[in-house]
Amino acid sequence: MTNRSDKPLKTIAIQGGYGAFHEIAANKYFGEETVEIVPRNTFKDLFKALKEGKVDFGITAIENSLAGSILPNYSLLLESNMKVIGEVYLRIKQNLVALPGQQISDIKEVYSHPMAILQCQDFFDNYPNILLIDSIDTALSAKKIADEKLIGIAAIASDLAAQNYNLEVIAKSIETNKNNYTRFLILQDINGSGFHDDKVNKSSLSFSLANKTGSLSKILSIFSYYDINLTKIQSMPIIGRDWEYQFYIDLEFDDYHMYRQSVEAVKPFTSDLWILGEYYKGKVYFE
Repeated sequence: MTNRSDKPLKTIAIQGGYGAFHEIAANKYFGEETVEIVPRNTFKDLFKALKEGKVDFGITAIENSLAGSILPNYSLLLESNMKVIGEVYLRIKQNLVALPGQQISDIKEVYSHPMAILQCQDFFDNYPNILLIDSIDTALSAKKIADEKLIGIAAIASDLAAQNYNLEVIAKSIETNKNNYTRFLILQDINGSGFHDDKVNKSSLSFSLANKTGSLSKILSIFSYYDINLTKIQSMPIIGRDWEYQFYIDLEFDDYHMYRQSVEAVKPFTSDLWILGEYYKGKVYFE
């Protein structure tokens, strides 16, 4: 497939169906005219498609401002050896969508991803007779309603999903907190140091530490000394290694060479330090 300029489109693997927030984020980052979306049911399938060279890029949600980090995706990222080449922040607007002609009083069941349901819990507290049911994806929930012409069933999904599947928005922007943002990482299978760019201003790293007094504080002190801003830290226990933890951190910096010096300085105090990606700090978009 090509775009209007006859240049090949970039193929982007997303988790979920057409109209998912992953598609919206991909369009914002790359430009809608330049991409071909390749849906995958699960994040594991997304990483597999990227690893097997079936797509050019992948995009994966990594954290939400309300629901927190998506922990399994950190593990997938580390295991896959994919590189983070960019990020995008998307303001998430959740809508209640159903077949045309229905009112909210007609709805008995609502399907959506558990995170979407969590983000809209206050809205549904006013409708205790509606049963909330977890599904694998917001957009695929909308697609199921359209494909099977389900009456009395609704989904929590994006405006784009409603548009794609000819559904009607019966309640707009039902998320509890309007400052609801999801951070997405842009991934590419890059070998060696081909992703290097000394003008970048953000990076993601992973390393392991034993549970010893002062081990983490040493790392943080070094980054502080080199004037590196730590914007995210996430820890997970390492299976099979009692009381050892894998850390995932995001760093922002103004001086790339100072940042690289800081990474070299922390290496002696860590095990298995990996640079997951060096990239430009992402823009914030509205859905």
